[in-house]
Amino acid sequence: MGRVTSKLQVTVPKSIADRYGIRPGDDLEWVPAGDAGIRVTHAQAPPAGPADATLRLKLFDEATERQRQRKQGPAAPTADRGWKREDLYHRGRTR
Repeated sequence: MGRVTSKLQVTVPKSIADRYGIRPGDDLEWVPAGDAGIRVTHAQAPPAGPADATLRLKLFDEATERQRQRKQGPAAPTADRGWKREDLYHRGRTR
């Protein structure tokens, strides 16, 4: 039997927690159930829908492609960028 504390917190009996897989930090949903009282359900994330799966697969494919490109080595430098690395160290300074 659970007990309500002065802060309106409820203790879930261990046998119930074990049976339904309730762990510390889990969310429980409290729903009025008419004359029957209150229904307590283990609030879980909704299952991923097809749109979520499609997006996740797309992101995975993009990440895989980036990883493949990294393994090939650095990209070849462009022929002429219009500036040199040394220019970065002297640009904008008053000397």
